[in-house]
Amino acid sequence: MKKIFLLVCIMALLSVNAYAMPESFAPVVKKAAPSVVNISTTKMVTRQIDPFFDDFFGGFFGGNPHGNGGGQKFKSSALGSGFIIDMNGYIVTNNHVIEGADEIIVKLQDEREYKASVIGTDPLTDLALLKIDTKGASITPILLGDSDSAEIGDWVVAIGNPLGLGGTVTAGILSAKGRVLGDGPYDNFIQTDVSINPGNSGGPLINMNGEVIGINTAIIQSAQGLGFAVPVNMLKNIIPKLKQGKVTRGWIGVTLQPLDEKLAKSFGLSDTKGVLIADVSPGEPGDKAGLKAGDIVIAVDGKKADDSRTLVGIIGSKSPNDRVVLTIIRDGKQRNITVTLGERPVEGQVASNYGNNKKQEKRAGDITVTALSNEDARSLGVSSGVVITDIDTKSNAYGAGLRKGDVIVWVNRKSIANPDEFYQTYNKVKKGDLVAFKILSRSGSRFIAFNK
Repeated sequence: MKKIFLLVCIMALLSVNAYAMPESFAPVVKKAAPSVVNISTTKMVTRQIDPFFDDFFGGFFGGNPHGNGGGQKFKSSALGSGFIIDMNGYIVTNNHVIEGADEIIVKLQDEREYKASVIGTDPLTDLALLKIDTKGASITPILLGDSDSAEIGDWVVAIGNPLGLGGTVTAGILSAKGRVLGDGPYDNFIQTDVSINPGNSGGPLINMNGEVIGINTAIIQSAQGLGFAVPVNMLKNIIPKLKQGKVTRGWIGVTLQPLDEKLAKSFGLSDTKGVLIADVSPGEPGDKAGLKAGDIVIAVDGKKADDSRTLVGIIGSKSPNDRVVLTIIRDGKQRNITVTLGERPVEGQVASNYGNNKKQEKRAGDITVTALSNEDARSLGVSSGVVITDIDTKSNAYGAGLRKGDVIVWVNRKSIANPDEFYQTYNKVKKGDLVAFKILSRSGSRFIAFNK
């Protein structure tokens, strides 16, 4: 019995020591540092000169000597970091490090310098792929790890070029995963307390095996000890596309909305897991496949999609023309719909200009509406609806987010063609009962549910 107890104690002690501070980070640094590079960029910038001074001083400040309001051109430089990923000279960095650069110089740990060319960029993940021609000279690629298996509390190391101080090493722990900073649709940052400063951008975040688990990319200047990195698995997914020069992503052509408790209840769901389709763009892949506003997506190819970030990430990892099976809930029943994906556009636009028709305006308690003109309905891509012209700011409807100018297209899953239909439907809802609207606003299409 004593032997068993002693064995348990030894195993527990070994487990604790496995997560204790390492005696030294030197072995990790020696393994990874030769792969880390300093990046310096230059670009020509024009400084605009006030036409008054330009004319008065005749180009003394570098403007157009003929008084046409010219500007002075000068070189702007910036610093960043990166890391070599293979023997062919491919280097990963942040897109914002090299964006708009006229010249990119890469310096290796041994002081060798090379001009780099941009192979591919992806602003949505802030990643870029460069290439240097070493003319056969030896270089050292770094190993790419698995960011999914990295755990909160793991020791991590950053190597980079902060403030131009190349070869700087800082260490700390992995503080959190899946952070959303509002930078874009594919936000999924690793948070760390490793000291990261300007110039670290594009450099690697390394685990204790000397493998890259993230690409350092964001700093919150007002915070202390907060740094963020793009997960390396996101990089690994798009490297083949970056090598082709362009990152294309799958696209369904729908507007997504998270479920809250009231919305979930209005659709007959017991929880908020899933993603509500607020709108389907005509002619896009989702429309062609038969998706409808009000469908709730719960899985893609059998993989759960409990929230919109997960769903967008799964679809974005696919390529145009890929086929995916969406598991949805419609009218309380589960079904599968196969969608052939399109290509995600760079920017989407939602129609937002529509007028008011005061002639048909009526009052119904806390909400006043008017008819939507045929012209405005066409511009919004709907067949009918009513426009809110007034709303009681003390009402639950206002508290839920309804505002003047919003277009109501259905109430409790019933399409609304005119003000009379709206009032008849809305007035049937008893005070305190749950009611759900589908609306169009300047921010797009969405659902709102509240207790009347």
